[in-house]
Amino acid sequence: MIRRQLITRNRRAAILLAAVTVVLGVAAVHVSVWWFSPGVMILPVLAGGLLLWPRALRILFGVVAVMLAYDTVEDRAGAGIIATVVITGLFADVLARTRKKLGMQGLRGDQMLIELKDRIRAQGRLPVLPEGWGSASVLQPAGGASFGGDFVVSACDGKTLEVALVDVAGKGLTAGTRALLLSGAFGGLLGSVPKEEFLPSCNSYLRRGAAPEGFVTAVHLALDLATGEYLVTSAGHPPAAHFDAGTGTWRMTSARGIVLGVVPDLRCVPERGVLRPGDALLLYTDGLVEAPGRDIDLGTDRLLGEANRLVTSGFRAGAEGLVSALHGGAGSGDDCALALIWRI
Repeated sequence: MIRRQLITRNRRAAILLAAVTVVLGVAAVHVSVWWFSPGVMILPVLAGGLLLWPRALRILFGVVAVMLAYDTVEDRAGAGIIATVVITGLFADVLARTRKKLGMQGLRGDQMLIELKDRIRAQGRLPVLPEGWGSASVLQPAGGASFGGDFVVSACDGKTLEVALVDVAGKGLTAGTRALLLSGAFGGLLGSVPKEEFLPSCNSYLRRGAAPEGFVTAVHLALDLATGEYLVTSAGHPPAAHFDAGTGTWRMTSARGIVLGVVPDLRCVPERGVLRPGDALLLYTDGLVEAPGRDIDLGTDRLLGEANRLVTSGFRAGAEGLVSALHGGAGSGDDCALALIWRI
């Protein structure tokens, strides 16, 4: 019966931490307060916040309180030490309750977030294209977060490349969790439905869900790698930019549409074109062109001005610099993403 009661890791950890606390409290009185200061009880309290469920943690708090009272009576603990342990206990309690909601103990929740970050980063990398084509993508969440509300999904079967750049309302970690959910759904639709039906299918998926949590914009590119013919479809997203090597200029495409998840029947006005040798297509999110108190047209002009430098420096080498120049100086603090495809 004792073995069954103590079989859980939570109970074993609680008993061990309680025993350590008792040893520290008694040793402070009978061995040496120099080596076993009552303030060292902070360590089992912090360990309890990481390893114990809230109920077991509060039992540990009771043991700590008893040992602090004992050390106080024996003149080994002062008000400063007691206040420090109490404040540490409050933080540990918040930590334990947060991990209880996740259903994870220790650092498993952090490890899960790291794996999710690596997954969305890997998904944001564009596939290797056949000879004669190049591509680059950049994701830069707001506030230095690991992931945000902008993401890229892509699929390539060797003949056709499909890329979708999506912007979820919000920024940083607030929009990051929803972006993680949608990236899996949109990535599954990409290449599984006809290219003309991709954005309407995404819209239907969002409409089937619960109440909207904010708008979602997207731009979708379907590119024939043999002929260079492309189809760009947009749903409330900033227009893609097409570089024409013949004239040496960038122009904005005319693809337009309503944001996803708003109307039941999504109708988009796509644009068809051809990428000839030296041409490029630039997909981006509004974090690169929008800033508080500034007209979006000025941001778009600045984007095209910076994009002209890519022609001389090289598209692959200049993609990161383009994002740094625009996102670093915009002052918007918004997520941003960029996908660039060019024909060599």
